[in-house]
Amino acid sequence: MTSNFTSYAIAALLVGAATISPTDSFAASCCGGGSAASLTVPKYAVAVVDLSFDTEFYDGYWNQSRKYVTDPPGSNLRQYRVNAVSGYRFAKDWQAGISLPYVWNDNSYSGVSSQTSGLGDTAVSLTYEVLDDNSAWKVRDIGDMTPGVSVGLSLLVPTGISPYDNQQSSFDITGRGFYRLDGTLLVEKTIRPWNTSLSLTYGTYLERTINREYGKYVEPYKKDLGDRFSASLSTGYTYVIGTGGDSITGTASYAYMKEADASFNGKQDSGSGFNKQSVGMALSYSNNDNNWSARAGWNHAIKMNGWGENFPATDVISVGVRYVFL
Repeated sequence: MTSNFTSYAIAALLVGAATISPTDSFAASCCGGGSAASLTVPKYAVAVVDLSFDTEFYDGYWNQSRKYVTDPPGSNLRQYRVNAVSGYRFAKDWQAGISLPYVWNDNSYSGVSSQTSGLGDTAVSLTYEVLDDNSAWKVRDIGDMTPGVSVGLSLLVPTGISPYDNQQSSFDITGRGFYRLDGTLLVEKTIRPWNTSLSLTYGTYLERTINREYGKYVEPYKKDLGDRFSASLSTGYTYVIGTGGDSITGTASYAYMKEADASFNGKQDSGSGFNKQSVGMALSYSNNDNNWSARAGWNHAIKMNGWGENFPATDVISVGVRYVFL
């Protein structure tokens, strides 16, 4: 493998599925980039549990010049994830959540094959609801335009397999190997049957000492990954089926993610940062009591120059079910 591909393979396992919709998709990334904060417990409910399955297909990558580069012929890079997520409302405006992914890597690249599985990184969160969205059917006054606003904190816990464990291949990675603290902001507005949301996250990693890389011990040094910013904008339409109250919601979204350069012993590692843009579609079904729902989604990286940097281009297919405890 070339040094360029090693960097690419590491990036391929840094972040999996970008969120298709902040409220309809709760998939964790391949190595813990998913956020428990994305699973909202409705105001009328006590708790929510969510189970989803993702298949991520890797197809080329963007180099440091933001040029899209195709993979060699015969390459087949895939990752599968099962994401278990739960949220609990412990006070009127407060809720906590946890997200735990399990990851399978199945890769073949330039004649090198690798299969591995293990836990991804865990995310735990605490969220406070600043404003409630009254989900108006018709705008009668300025109060009907008030959006729902939530702020929170999320901690990424390195429970996955990282390059700093006893692993010799970048294909075996399922985690970052670092703690990360995220601040989150979610703004939502529903004027039935339409809904829209904006999700913003800013995270900073906690510096740690490294003494092993890909199974080989090295002279200890301090490493800190670059701060991460992500944003997702979505809009959807809900169609009520007949008079029973069951509904189908279609959602379209755009997501952006950027991570700054890492540092070694306080010195910037120029060119180690990355970014990615993607679009998505999702379709979800809810029963009339709104306690059961099911969904399917597709997230797509636009494989053209300028839509990413130092990062793989992927397509993610996700299916999931959710249950709300009243």
